[in-house]
Amino acid sequence: MDTNFSIRKTSRGIPPRILYKEIKNDILGKSFDLSLVFVGDMLATRLNIERRGKGYTPNVLTFPLTEKSGEMFINLREAKRQAKKYGVPYRTWTLQLFIHGLLHLEGMDHGATMETKEQKLVRKYS
Repeated sequence: MDTNFSIRKTSRGIPPRILYKEIKNDILGKSFDLSLVFVGDMLATRLNIERRGKGYTPNVLTFPLTEKSGEMFINLREAKRQAKKYGVPYRTWTLQLFIHGLLHLEGMDHGATMETKEQKLVRKYS
């Protein structure tokens, strides 16, 4: 078992098949310790309220724990709704959310630079 990467699922949805570990290693490095949890609306909203003080249902949440570790929560229900809304395949949208979260854990903030890098990586792994 890889001690630097774990995946758990607390919701009923099925996560799409994506090379999560390989993508994590490419973006954050093999030594970065990442916990990835697939959640539903209730837990995602609760985490957003408790940890960020925001009351909406998020699609992805990331929380750096140290310089070399962090956790990510992807809301599969919201990902499915947004994929349909934007006319994007569910797998592609979930991949984009995962990469988006990884870039935040890498230290990037929203903006043109992050968006450009995100789109390049989505194309690479699609």
